[in-house]
Parts: sequence; C-alpha cells; structure tokens
Amino acid sequence: MVLSGTLISVLILAIAIGLSLGLLGGGGSILTVPLLTYVAGMDPKEAIAASLFVVGVTSVVSTLPHARLGNVQWRTGLIFGAASMVGAFLGGLAGGRIPGVVLMIAFALMMIATAGAMLRGRKKTASTGEKKHLPLGKILAEGLVVGLVTGLVGAGGGFLVVPALALLGGLAMPVAVGTSLLVISMKSFAGLAGYLTSVSLDWPLILAVTGMAVIGALIGARLTRVVPEQALRKGFGVFVLVMGFVVLAQELPALLG
Repeated sequence: MVLSGTLISVLILAIAIGLSLGLLGGGGSILTVPLLTYVAGMDPKEAIAASLFVVGVTSVVSTLPHARLGNVQWRTGLIFGAASMVGAFLGGLAGGRIPGVVLMIAFALMMIATAGAMLRGRKKTASTGEKKHLPLGKILAEGLVVGLVTGLVGAGGGFLVVPALALLGGLAMPVAVGTSLLVISMKSFAGLAGYLTSVSLDWPLILAVTGMAVIGALIGARLTRVVPEQALRKGFGVFVLVMGFVVLAQELPALLG
C-alpha cells in the first residue's frame, strides 16, 4: 500500500508525464515507469503495465486538439497503429514472462537512446500541402517493430513513432506529432492487454495517476504556444539521459549478482 505522503508525491510528479506528452508528443512512459517503480514502489512488470494504461489514456486526450487542427493523418495512423498493436500485444505477452531486472535494464537503455534522439533533435520536413501516400509495407513493418518495443518495456512511444512517420513519407512535424499520439494510444492499450494476462494492477492508484497526467497534458497543450520546443526538448533530454544511467546503476548490480 502506498503511504499518503508518497501518494501525493506520485500524483504531483504524474503531472510531468502529461506535460511531456502535451508539449512534445512523447516521453510519457520514460517518466511513468521510474515514477511507479522507485517512488510508488511497484514491481517493474506492474509499473510497465500501468505505464501503458496511463500513457494510452493521456495520448487519447492529447490527440483530440491535434485532430481539431487537422494534424492527424487518420489512414496512416490507423494502419501504423494496427501493426503496432500486434507488436505491442506480443511484446506485452513476452514482457510478463521476463525477469523484472532484465526489463528495467532494457528500459534504461531505451531511456538513453531516447535522450540521444531528443538531444540531436528531429529532422524538420517541409509541408507541401499535399497528402503523402506512405508505402503500406513500410508502415506495417515500422509499426510492428515500434509496437514490439513499446509492449516489451513500456517505452518507445512518440520519439520512435514521430521520426518514423516523418521519414517514411515526409510528413510535416505537426502532422507527425498528432498522428503519433493516435498510434501511441492504440499500441499502449494493446501492450496492456498482453501484460494483463500475467500481471494484476492497483487500479485506484493507476486511475489517480492517469487523472493527474491528463491534467498535465491539457496544460502542456496550452504551453506549446509559449515554451520554445527546442529548449524544452534539450533540457528534458538531459534529464532522461541522467535518469537512464541512474536506473542502470540501480539494476545492474542485481543482474550481475
């Protein structure tokens, strides 16, 4: 049972999860898994499964304002998302049967890779005003791989999906971000379904965290007009990089005996 003081800390920090998704279109799981593991005291497998639910719901909420602005390419998002759901479900099935310490080390490596992508920045693509017809085979392959990673370690959302969408068909960044949120929501719930075959969750706590994350996402959506994305991304990238090494330092001694 989470103590009241710890619960308050968890709920306050959950706002940062939503802020990340609202401002950057990704990064929610990078914060959620360490928060639930090291602050809330969850088992790593439970934390990963809970992260998939929190990020999935928050992504659905974040998709709505992007859709109103026309920044969601539904055909690409639904095809990519469907492939990701298959990969995420398979990853969730596998993740529920892998030792927690191995999953956390894999998660830490994903954090470090994500931080590197954030610090390098995204390649900007010019918007031509034309709808891009993305190759179906590439959409399915990319979606399957990204979904598998997400389902396995509960990470690899927007910062894998956005570059994939941008590079596959040259989507403009606002469209890639909006479409990625649709994909993240789809594959997060599929990964959760895979985990629920072997993991049980503390739903009252998870729903409370999700509610705070949704509030953060709504705030983040409003702040996009005020906060420079590049400065925010680089600062957040440094934080994620440090956190990745902290998780490695926590987990490697246990793995090495």
